[in-house]
Amino acid sequence: MRVLTLTPFYPTASDNADGCFVAEPLDFVRNCGVECDVVAVRPFYLARPTPNGHAAEWIRYAAVPGGLGLASSGALLYAQLLPKVRRLVRKAPINLIHAHAALPCGHAAMLLKQELGIPYVVTVHGLDAFFTRQVQGFGRQRCYRASQKVYGSADAVVCISRKVATQLENAVAHERLRIVHNGVDEQQFCPAHEHGKGSIILSVGNLIPIKGHELLLRAIAALQAQFPDFVCEIIGDGPERSHLQSLAINLAVSDKVRFLGRQSREHVAQAMRRCSIFALPSSYEGLGCVYIEAMSAGKPIIACRDQGIQDIVEHGRNGWLIAPRDLSSLTDALAILLQDSELRTRLGRNARETVVHNLTLAHQAAQLTEVYEDVAA
Repeated sequence: MRVLTLTPFYPTASDNADGCFVAEPLDFVRNCGVECDVVAVRPFYLARPTPNGHAAEWIRYAAVPGGLGLASSGALLYAQLLPKVRRLVRKAPINLIHAHAALPCGHAAMLLKQELGIPYVVTVHGLDAFFTRQVQGFGRQRCYRASQKVYGSADAVVCISRKVATQLENAVAHERLRIVHNGVDEQQFCPAHEHGKGSIILSVGNLIPIKGHELLLRAIAALQAQFPDFVCEIIGDGPERSHLQSLAINLAVSDKVRFLGRQSREHVAQAMRRCSIFALPSSYEGLGCVYIEAMSAGKPIIACRDQGIQDIVEHGRNGWLIAPRDLSSLTDALAILLQDSELRTRLGRNARETVVHNLTLAHQAAQLTEVYEDVAA
């Protein structure tokens, strides 16, 4: 079987975490007998990426910057892709196209299907399935309509969690909706051989309001008198960084919080091995790969209820779930875990078992291959 993967998310030399959830399963998919050609795409107005070793051809395409141009970007991408895909098909048949996100790649795949008759699958990676949260104004409705056409024409729509699938129930027939959780490299994200000294609370995520870092800082301020020895490490960057750093100063916790910026996959894995608790009180999460990575590292995680990760986390067995945007829930959860090392150990052990038995890259690849075979048949 031969699959053409179209994706706007893919690792680069400057950021090997970007699109790792697309790139990392591909070797395992190939082990399942699927030949994968990867085309990673980027609009012309963004900097030319430098590949980092993951096999892919990068294409820059014409596009109108901003949300207004997103609805039409798939058509512009299609115009650039069509000659290339024709050449690929002449060399060997393409059984299907796997597009990541409806716009622009899903839209381009839809047009390729109309022209060349190649079926396509589209994966929805987040809760903003129709781009109505990302794009405002006139472009919002255009994105909604374009996305709806993409989902309606797709031979299968892959969702990374049941939470994501609920966003599409009215747009996609039930039999074409498939849930495939992201997997994790359980060897890279593995438990530490020795427990480090002291308590480290780790959080990994873009520094944007929905990730809940402000809530985490306020919980740390509430706990510092009771637990004077812990520190908090925050990996990630974004528009909230200066605000969060100022807040840490105002809350008198700047000596307990380390803003580490964006880190490589290797450094994130190391941070997860050395931490005691992983906490990301995100209130808008399709799944959250970082939760699964921390679980794979054998750490107790704190996440929010009614998010995609609830497919995987059973409260009190392999993780801890709190109410979204609830400072007291987060503060109580951190206090319980900081003072109970046996509970941390039990949750972390069960978390690791959950990943090893169900959520490795090999598991993800097997499920994707099953989708491919169903569609190709």
